[in-house]
Amino acid sequence: MARDRAAGDHRGTGSRRELTDARSAGRADLRSTLHDRIRVAQAAARLIAEHGISDWSLAKRKAARQLMLPESTAMPSNDDVVAALTEHHALFGGAAHLASLRTQREEGLAWMRKLAAWEPLLVGGVAAGWATAHSDVRLELVADDPKAIEIALANDGIAYTAAPPKGDAERQSGGIQLRIESPRATIRLSILAPQQRRNRPRRDDEPRLSIDEVVELIRVE
Repeated sequence: MARDRAAGDHRGTGSRRELTDARSAGRADLRSTLHDRIRVAQAAARLIAEHGISDWSLAKRKAARQLMLPESTAMPSNDDVVAALTEHHALFGGAAHLASLRTQREEGLAWMRKLAAWEPLLVGGVAAGWATAHSDVRLELVADDPKAIEIALANDGIAYTAAPPKGDAERQSGGIQLRIESPRATIRLSILAPQQRRNRPRRDDEPRLSIDEVVELIRVE
């Protein structure tokens, strides 16, 4: 009986050790996955900032290949890339990044004033501060009839083209996307119906700036 208890204790100790080993291996795998995601996000941010890649999915895949990671590697989220871009600008952007961002915000403000009848909001990287020199200046407008904005642009002799939605936010919000090649930046207009703007998912960390808020932002820079 004593031998049976000893054997049982030995088996129990072995099971506990196996469970501990499995948990340790699981934690190591998780750390490795998180580390790879951070590395891919950082490499993708460099490609976006330095080479102007606008397709973030493509930037992530190219980054993973550069790092010689397997195709099964878990890709970082867009939020991870935004964090990496913010870090990249802080480390390497310097005065050039700040000057580029100011130019984009000033150009955005000029277009917001031009389009003030449609309640423009500055959104995206230019509003948040992580935009690169290659980023579009994104303005969100609201209109019962999007054609009214197109007619106003045409009447002012402003050339524009239709643009496909870019990224999950634009695809989810719906609306019409227009692209204008302005002298100092590319302007991207997202035209939403009033209900689409009301129903648009809102994140606390996503700036959506009015004309007055952009004026103040530029003033304090």
